[in-house]
Amino acid sequence: MMKKVDNIILIGFMGSGKTTVGKLLAKNLAFDFLDTDEMIEAEEAMTVQHIFSTHGEEKFRELETSLLLSISNSLENSVLSTGGGMPIKEINIKLLKAMGKIIYLRTSIDTIIDRVSGDTNRPLLKGNNLKESVERLLDSRLTYYEDAADIIIDTDGFEVKEIVDKILMTLKDK
Repeated sequence: MMKKVDNIILIGFMGSGKTTVGKLLAKNLAFDFLDTDEMIEAEEAMTVQHIFSTHGEEKFRELETSLLLSISNSLENSVLSTGGGMPIKEINIKLLKAMGKIIYLRTSIDTIIDRVSGDTNRPLLKGNNLKESVERLLDSRLTYYEDAADIIIDTDGFEVKEIVDKILMTLKDK
């Protein structure tokens, strides 16, 4: 029997599978599924890409923190998929840790590139050299992901169901 975990927070780089894995994980646990980027888009009535282009990354990071503050006391029995940059702010990590168990979906650069190439909705990957952009950004975030995580799950080479099964087994053992 799995010990009770109020919420599960998924962190990781863009393309690591947070939303896809999160939806199936929530279904398996009979939890609600929430995606912070989708929640911000609904609240602001514009896409993440539009927020970045109109107001900049700093404003978006403020919106992430505001969202966490607004849900931190009411979130329960939920799987929360976060934006890839959310853990770069210390206050966000503190809020996420207070809300539940943080699982870092660790994904290699090559797998990320396979998953995000051709996706024009990722404002921080705009530019000529996708691999260089991913490497630079992942390198700057890696320590934040690892430090924030209660559990690290490697995703390379696994199907979504296999990743969810790995998470469920790990949670059962904790």
